[in-house]
Order: sequence, then C-alpha cells, then structure tokens
Amino acid sequence: MTGHDGGRGAAPVVIQPPGWPRPKGYSSGILMQGTRLLFIAGQVAWDAQGHIIGPAFPDQFRQALLNVLAVLNTAGGSPTDIGRLTIYVTDAADYAAHAREVGAVYRALMGQHYPAMTLVQVAALLEEGATVELEATAVLPTE
Repeated sequence: MTGHDGGRGAAPVVIQPPGWPRPKGYSSGILMQGTRLLFIAGQVAWDAQGHIIGPAFPDQFRQALLNVLAVLNTAGGSPTDIGRLTIYVTDAADYAAHAREVGAVYRALMGQHYPAMTLVQVAALLEEGATVELEATAVLPTE
C-alpha cells in the first residue's frame, strides 16, 4: 500500500495484493479516505458549444478527460481525488492503437495518479460521433 497527495489531507492508498504483478497505467484498487463522494456522469468529447470534437481517438479522450476534470474542479476537487475511472470505447482496437498517445494525454492531465480503472467496449455511445466516454467517482476532502 502506498499513497501521496501533496499535503492535501488524507492520501489515497494504492491497494496491491501481495504477489500480484503491478498493473501498468492503473491501480488494482485505491482506498480513498474522506466522506464527500462526487459521482461524475459520463463525459464525452463535448467542446464549449456542445459539439463533439474531431474523430481522432486521442483528441476525444483528452476532451472527455478535461470535461471530467472540469466537473471535479467545480466541486473543489483535484485529480488525486478520483478513486474510480470507467472508460467506455466504441472500438477497443482503436484505443489500443493509440495507447501511447492516450497515456501521454492522461499523464499530462492526471499526473502519476492512477485510480482503479475499467475499460469497456460498447456497441455505440448515445452522442453521435463520440468514440469514448469517461465516468468517475471521487472522494473530496472534507470542508
């Protein structure tokens, strides 16, 4: 178990069962300490005018993550408050083909914080042209 939050209070603690290989780019489990839960609805690659940005997967991933972080920031949170991130994609092969770029985008916006994550391939997303949707759960510091 490890954890560091830059002095913001109770640090998230990474849960790694003994003997399991360390996952790359996510945590098997993360213990979030606090009492204020924020559930962030699925966010797609909407721009400020409500339009889906271009079709490139890394660009859509970046915008969807920015949208998640905007909701989080509005609630007074920061990336390390996210305990769970679910990624819905319409094409897992497209995600895999752009994994290096997606990883760079992720680290630029989230730093080295890797919450518990799940990636799910779906037949389609509700918003026409969307190829990725992100939803998150965060535990915000008590006020």
